[in-house]
Amino acid sequence: MSTQHNSRVTVLGLGAMGTALVEAFLAGGHATTVWNRTPGKADGVVARGAVVAETVAEAVAASPLVVVCLWDDAVVRDVLHPVADALAGRVVVNLTNGTPAQAREMAAWAAEHGVEYVDGGIMAIPPGIGTEHAFVLYSGAEAAFEAHREVLERLGAAKYLGADAGLAALFDLALLSGMYGTFAGLWHSLAMVRTENVSAAEFVPMLGPWMQAMIGGNLDRLAHQLDTGDYGHEVVSNLAMQAAAFPNIVQASLDQGIRPDLMAPIQRLMDQAVAAGHGAEDVAVVVDLLKN
Repeated sequence: MSTQHNSRVTVLGLGAMGTALVEAFLAGGHATTVWNRTPGKADGVVARGAVVAETVAEAVAASPLVVVCLWDDAVVRDVLHPVADALAGRVVVNLTNGTPAQAREMAAWAAEHGVEYVDGGIMAIPPGIGTEHAFVLYSGAEAAFEAHREVLERLGAAKYLGADAGLAALFDLALLSGMYGTFAGLWHSLAMVRTENVSAAEFVPMLGPWMQAMIGGNLDRLAHQLDTGDYGHEVVSNLAMQAAAFPNIVQASLDQGIRPDLMAPIQRLMDQAVAAGHGAEDVAVVVDLLKN
């Protein structure tokens, strides 16, 4: 496959993220065709050199690589299924946020129609696309991914996870879970101190370093415990002790007029783990309680 052939790309979807993808491709010198259900959204990228297609079929026909970034899985299906014949022989890289099951269903549909399918998860906000801070997860058809890796690298570091199309979505949502779970703790802590008229600007310089030390300094130990099942490995603060103190967070929150919605589930998991005889082990043992 020639470099010239590889350099052409079509992007379906011009929301904030889709537009950022187009801009990164254009900055990399790639001939880029775009389509969006609301035509006016294309004006900005057309001014930068993109070519707007009037229909999905026209957009698909313009490039061997079709990058999809739409609202959700249902919209992806609505857009792609009617142009299955036009997609045959092309590579579809679906960067729409979705679930592993949805990715696998799309991969099966693509295989039935002679379409090479790669699913992806964007680990960046739109302004980060194309910078050193962005990376994108990919899974699915490996040969198709490798054929277009150079183009996809324009978006951020490309991390291929394997032939199972659902892996990128799984990793994407798992990473987002870690982010939102961390944010939940940050939100709750800020809500608590603000009840005493402490400004966020005053508290954050203490909160940031604390979070970095607690998370960054414990991830390797956490990984070892989970991978070996040895939750007694290098325990520095056992679960029983933490579970005994945790209700104070919930009670203090209630006393300060703060809803404990984000903290109460953590207490329940800790209490369950202690009741199951894991009090002397590390708090990481609660991960096993999350399995259905």
